Amino acid sequence: MSADLEHRTQAYGREIFARVDASGAAVFTPGWFDQQLMNWTMSAEGLKVQLFRFVDALPRLTDPAAITSHLKEDLGEAGDEVPWLIRHGVKWLPSRGPAARLLAWFAKANARHLARRFIVGSSVPEAIQAVKSLRDLKFAFTVDLLGEATITEAEADAVQQQYVDLLHGLTDCINQLPEIEIIDRDHLGPIPRVNVSVKLSALYSQFDPIDPEGTTRAVLSRLRPIMKQAKNQGAFVNFDMEQHSFKDTTLHIFRTVLDEPEFRDWPHVGIAMQAYLRDTEHDLQELLSWVKQRGTSVWIRLVKGAYWDYETIIAAQNDWPVPVWGQKWESDACFERCAHFLLENYEWLRPAFGSHNVRSIAYTLATAEKLNVPPNAYEYQMLYGMGEEFKDSIASFDRRVRIYAPYGELLPGMAYLVRRLLENTSNESFIRVSQAGSIPEHRLLMNPTEAKQKKTTEFDSHGAANAHHSTTFRNEPLRDFSLEKPRLAMASALQQVRNQFGKQYPIVIGGKPLESGAWLDSKNPSQQEDLVGRVALATVEQANLAVQTAEQALESWRTTPVAARADLLRSAAKVMQKRHFELSAWIVFESGKSWREADADVAEAIDFCNYYALEMERLEHHHRRDVPGEDNYMIYEPRGVAAIISRGTSHWQSCVG
Repeated sequence: MSADLEHRTQAYGREIFARVDASGAAVFTPGWFDQQLMNWTMSAEGLKVQLFRFVDALPRLTDPAAITSHLKEDLGEAGDEVPWLIRHGVKWLPSRGPAARLLAWFAKANARHLARRFIVGSSVPEAIQAVKSLRDLKFAFTVDLLGEATITEAEADAVQQQYVDLLHGLTDCINQLPEIEIIDRDHLGPIPRVNVSVKLSALYSQFDPIDPEGTTRAVLSRLRPIMKQAKNQGAFVNFDMEQHSFKDTTLHIFRTVLDEPEFRDWPHVGIAMQAYLRDTEHDLQELLSWVKQRGTSVWIRLVKGAYWDYETIIAAQNDWPVPVWGQKWESDACFERCAHFLLENYEWLRPAFGSHNVRSIAYTLATAEKLNVPPNAYEYQMLYGMGEEFKDSIASFDRRVRIYAPYGELLPGMAYLVRRLLENTSNESFIRVSQAGSIPEHRLLMNPTEAKQKKTTEFDSHGAANAHHSTTFRNEPLRDFSLEKPRLAMASALQQVRNQFGKQYPIVIGGKPLESGAWLDSKNPSQQEDLVGRVALATVEQANLAVQTAEQALESWRTTPVAARADLLRSAAKVMQKRHFELSAWIVFESGKSWREADADVAEAIDFCNYYALEMERLEHHHRRDVPGEDNYMIYEPRGVAAIISRGTSHWQSCVG
């Protein structure tokens, strides 16, 4: 970064803080009391976590006794972090009777009160009233329907209808209001007043990146009517971004629908991009190339991202590469790089910067100034109910500020509420550290790359937390079918295996193929006309021969060094790793399992080989079991030939040899 740009960034940052201080904070208001209570409650990390657990479970608790039980359990686990008076008072909470019902009512009433701070309403009239109030303050808005993945197609239909009703109610009212130039116009002219954010996973109960084309078709059947209505009524639609596994499918749906003739020239649509993802810069480059071919601009809502804990945990569990940056400064630095890219290409990728971080906002102001980007060609987006003083400060620069306003039922929206509370109270949350007042402005405005040496990386780019690699044995990672490369490899393997259908697989004893004249036809359970293969059935004599051959090999096997036996198992594991997709394909065809189930079966077989090789090496060593007068050694060695009958096993092992 040039010294001049950094200087202007610092100057803008100091000015933002100065305008926050000059505006003052209203005290003794309901919002002020809420903030003080939250600050006090969230000061103890253990108490915060337990309260969030309680709030998250509350919508499903209908029995007063269950509410009391959860409250006692959650606060009890917080231990000494709960103030003494509350800790001892919890013991006397009633479980039955009128007092318990009053407690249950009080708990849910307070949860609703807290939810209303972050949620604009649970009905269209409430949402209209809330966004009218925002417009009175000269803030634009985008309404986000609470709820993500749906479970049934009936739920998905209901979500679609909610979007239709919301668009109809908002446009009928808001489009009739007087124009407010700062929020209703950009450098090109009027822009939609009604702005709605859509979560695609809510539009299809089987939303799954393993089938991007099928998912796209199903989502578009419900998305197109929403987009048609928005276009006809002069509204804006923004595609929300969810977890990383949904990203590529979401981008695919976004590009697919906007390439359709009906929407190809429609500019009032956008998509959220998350700067905490390592591949966001690449995705923005691809979006720029695509939008130039499309010929019509789109908006990009650039945010940091809200699923960091989830993404790192999922990656650690599966030993996958971590898709997010490991430290906050890396996400902040990526945000600035992406912001610079968007402002350089603002005529194609219209920037909407979603952040409460003064450093990030100051950087965009300075960069836009340096690149001569018109002030109303980009905007800032902030969360409803958070950082009110910063919203006023940014708006005072004559920039459009749009409020991200969640809408929906209050108690079912608790999942969103908990996520917002976690962000608001995180130790690294800009709002929290700036409100604490203990960190000087120059540190809050520090270039994120300057923080590079201040912390060690907690998560590396190879998948798991560093502590995750402490054990010798590691499970074979499952394939991540949300990525294109594994999907293509699996599809290729399925075709490769299909080309081998109908072959005959004889019995092999002592390295020699034998036939009995009797065959078992293995058919595809999903398509009975598919003959996967024919497996020879052994006679009694052949079974006896197999036992005799094994007994003859026992002596040489018994004297084979453990290291050689373990290497043999590991070699088998390596063969299966190399043929992972092929073996998975055989299981799909012969057992009728899904890709993920078949993939897990092969991974488990690899694990068996590696684990038992490791166990053989561990058990090789003599173990002392001495008693007075005796020196005893415990050793393990092969006992002899054994027959193992596995229940429910398919025939695929025979087919692949």
